[in-house]
Amino acid sequence: MTEKLRARHPLHRTGSLAVTPAVVGHRGASGYRPEHTLESYRLAIAQGADDIELDLVVSADGVLLARHEPDLAFSTDVASRPALADRRSVRVIDGEPVESWFADQLTLAEIRTLGAVERFADVRPGSAEHDGAFGVPTLDEVLSLVARETAARGRTVGVRLEIKDAAYFASRGLPIEEPLLDSLARFGLDHARSRVTIMSFEPTILQRLAPLTRVPLVQLLDEPHLRPADLEAAGDPRTFADLGSPAGLALIERYADGVGPRHTWLVDEVVGPDGSAAVVPTDFVRHAHREWLTVHTWTLRPENRFLPAAFRRPDDAAGQGDLAGYAQRLLEYGVDALITDAPDVCLAARDADVQESLAG
Repeated sequence: MTEKLRARHPLHRTGSLAVTPAVVGHRGASGYRPEHTLESYRLAIAQGADDIELDLVVSADGVLLARHEPDLAFSTDVASRPALADRRSVRVIDGEPVESWFADQLTLAEIRTLGAVERFADVRPGSAEHDGAFGVPTLDEVLSLVARETAARGRTVGVRLEIKDAAYFASRGLPIEEPLLDSLARFGLDHARSRVTIMSFEPTILQRLAPLTRVPLVQLLDEPHLRPADLEAAGDPRTFADLGSPAGLALIERYADGVGPRHTWLVDEVVGPDGSAAVVPTDFVRHAHREWLTVHTWTLRPENRFLPAAFRRPDDAAGQGDLAGYAQRLLEYGVDALITDAPDVCLAARDADVQESLAG
């Protein structure tokens, strides 16, 4: 954590370390458009997102693409392409065999033939109406879009770059860090004031990048019982619970500037004597801030099925819950960034929280 930030918050431990917590468009405005498409990113920026987030995978010819995982079947129409039927194969991803079509077996030219589709079509039919309308963008295309939008809107749009399955791609002879750093340098973004952040669930890639780049690094944390894929491949028994413990956070501070826990790390769900549901804060934010690590929580989604019971509205799982209320609660707990599929909802919650703080 920088000395400037320490000076700004000399006694701050439970509040946000950020002057204004950021709202980040997760895979763009992916609650409204198929994820990781230029249209999804454009919409998130139009809604006012401070940053957009994209996941990075690698094509067979070494091009960085915006996709959530190497498996292309979830977010594209690859399964409906007869010309690519024979490319279906088995890969071991995160220690598990998966049969599908993978980014690292298709060239950029082949991936250009695919259309993006909505991952949660059952609860997001409005987004699913756009299936096939948008393609799979490269990292450079997204950075070009951000540069244009920054110039047109007169405000800097940040970019969160999540490196996906770094150990897997390295095992395929497609390491991610070199083309990533090349892209940042090409766009003049490899400096501490660029509003670029690099994130990963795998500590090894972040540790390798720490001496190579000046942009902030964020260690992501999945469910506590799971193990980072790179540690598992190396025979390291540590789980995310170990990484997110007070001792683990002290180690993360040596190479990263922040942590990105799944939102369930931050709340305990409780049931009252009358059967009503509520959430109470865990001590995670306090422990992270004690190490001067900023906290970037994910993924806040508006549908009931993705929200704690206390913020679900009487409806089926596809119905919309009280995402704004949940976002405000997390802000009260001191988080520094909300990563969300619905930037407009979380922005309204964040701005209301800021106004309330100023009034108080």
